[in-house]
Amino acid sequence: VQLQASGGGVVQVGGSLRLSCSASGSIFGVINMGWYRQAPGKQRELVATINSGGDRANYADFVGGRFTISRDNAKTVSLQMNSLKPDDTAVYYCSTKFIGGANYWGKGTLVTVSS
Repeated sequence: VQLQASGGGVVQVGGSLRLSCSASGSIFGVINMGWYRQAPGKQRELVATINSGGDRANYADFVGGRFTISRDNAKTVSLQMNSLKPDDTAVYYCSTKFIGGANYWGKGTLVTVSS
């Protein structure tokens, strides 16, 4: 499985961005897809995940209702990010988890929130 993330960029405080992640290859057995992020000097952290059915989402506390994860189709997941803050500056990684515990990661897309 390969994951390709897109949609990162530079945005001003309070602005919005939409990240998209497309999977190629077989996704048979996928449990969820999601987004993680890693800011400079910090560990990678969960942002949001969504189950394979697209009807259950899980968000980190810091999201605070600002982000929405969605399953556009079986192989594409998006993250709508609104009211962005400087602390949201990070490389955002798409990930997918399979039954049996296998995790796959995309290369990441940089989000920079300027004040």
